[in-house]
Amino acid sequence: MIPNPLKPSTVRNELRAWHLHGAGHMLLEAELAQMDDVLQNLFGYHLLQVGRPHDEDLLASSRISHRIVLDDDIERGDCSATIVRSALDELPIASDSIDVVVLPHTLEFEQDPHRVLREVERVLIAEGHLVILGMNPWSMWGIARWVRRRHGAPPWNGRFLGLMRVKDWLALLGFDIILTRQYFFRPPLQRGSLMRKLMFMEKIGARLCPHLSGAYLVVAKKRVTTLTPLRPRWKPRRSLMPAPAKPST
Repeated sequence: MIPNPLKPSTVRNELRAWHLHGAGHMLLEAELAQMDDVLQNLFGYHLLQVGRPHDEDLLASSRISHRIVLDDDIERGDCSATIVRSALDELPIASDSIDVVVLPHTLEFEQDPHRVLREVERVLIAEGHLVILGMNPWSMWGIARWVRRRHGAPPWNGRFLGLMRVKDWLALLGFDIILTRQYFFRPPLQRGSLMRKLMFMEKIGARLCPHLSGAYLVVAKKRVTTLTPLRPRWKPRRSLMPAPAKPST
């Protein structure tokens, strides 16, 4: 559980403010570069982002034209996707309909991250891809979280999930890990000038101690279940929203 009673919508609003300055802004720049590199190699008809922790467009580099962002606040910034207001642990999306799902630090700030992952598994097609951005508890960022979490301000009040734990959860849900990346080795300082001077730590950290990165990226693929026949991809375009219930007679 998240170690404070703040609502997820409040947490994400404060995360947006944190991403505007210092360490938050530099982490955002690093993650935009990571997403630009990863998304251009993932294909399909429908792309879904669950949660929007900042106003930048994480999906801009994707070649998938139909993009949806689900969040409980739809009044923020421009985006190349259609933004839909929704709870993040009960997705208003039909099962087996999405090709790629992106979780940008969503699991850290939801009360039940297992439920979010189960919903993601439900809406993804067989062999669909999931991209997760997370913060590493076994790093200088994790130490900062333990020091600052009593103040109740994001991101330090989130539940940082270790990379191995996330990979275990995905395996239990029937995902194969395709790619992991560990990045951002500088400490979470608010002075941008000092952060820029510490840029050398990125190369050193990636080479000598990658497991101590401040953040990580995971790309996983939903495993094909042989018991259920797959529908050919050339059939008519899938409907994203569930069919309305028939009126009782």
